[in-house]
Amino acid sequence: MAAMGSQEPSSIRCSYHLFLSFRGEDTRKTSTNHLYTALLYAGIHTFRDDDGLVRGDDISSELIKAIEESRISIIVFLKDYASSAWCLDELLKILEHKKSVGYMIVPVFYHVNLSHVRKRNGSFTKAFVKHEEKFMSESNERKEQGMNKIKKWKEALTEVANLAGHVLGDR
Repeated sequence: MAAMGSQEPSSIRCSYHLFLSFRGEDTRKTSTNHLYTALLYAGIHTFRDDDGLVRGDDISSELIKAIEESRISIIVFLKDYASSAWCLDELLKILEHKKSVGYMIVPVFYHVNLSHVRKRNGSFTKAFVKHEEKFMSESNERKEQGMNKIKKWKEALTEVANLAGHVLGDR
């Protein structure tokens, strides 16, 4: 039974079977493209930002809508994933949707050590140092908002790294 205020998964309008989340610069034309193509061949209607966005529409609201209208998310983590505030915000929305409707998330750790995601080591440490530097140069109010966002991002990475997922490639 769903918690009060949340919806049963079957009552949600689903435009997609799956929402594919990844850092585009890293794999858009390589491994993620192969995954996307394989999903399509398997008959899985998949949202990928370069195909699913209508030119001229607000990207953020379209991504949120696609997450909300999908049954499952696959999140592909690579070493540079955390350097993208966009990806981290998308991760927050995916986890929020999981909590509200029982949305399924499948993390894929591709050529990245799982503990680097969970504990923000290696390239994840470097990415968060850059995010912190960026927010520290802001006004006090924006600095506080930014540091709160960083805290949520870190918690989200730990949460998703604790889900059953797939570790692929060199670790």
